[in-house]
Amino acid sequence: MPFANPPDAEVAELLRTARAFAVVGASAKPERPVYGVMQRLLSAGYTVLPVNPGQAGGLILGQRVYAALADVPAPADIVDIFRTSDAALEIVQEAIREKDRLGLKAVWMQLGVINEDAARLASQAGLTVVMDRCPKIELGRLGITRV
Repeated sequence: MPFANPPDAEVAELLRTARAFAVVGASAKPERPVYGVMQRLLSAGYTVLPVNPGQAGGLILGQRVYAALADVPAPADIVDIFRTSDAALEIVQEAIREKDRLGLKAVWMQLGVINEDAARLASQAGLTVVMDRCPKIELGRLGITRV
């Protein structure tokens, strides 16, 4: 059976109750879409935990960058994958390994990131999966206001 995103009500509840996003594929370059998404998440009151091994130890938007999910301090409610579709499976596997320590509730794959195997694996591990969507867009579309 092909993957289907959760209903809008469930996505809205996830966005209302989440407090922290671990953003895998974070970038300090303002021209990258991930930068704008992180800005929006921060302005909405979320904690943003950037993950990028090439920038680990530095800062993006004033937030400390981590090399891997294993380095991210708890809690992190959502892992937001801003990498290629092919990379999503490995990231989901790491998220599952860190699930209990971080208190993960969901894996979110950005627009254009589609990996059915990763989605199935995350679902089987008890995580909510949102695929091929952007939390920045969903916050506006669903009328979610925070802060």
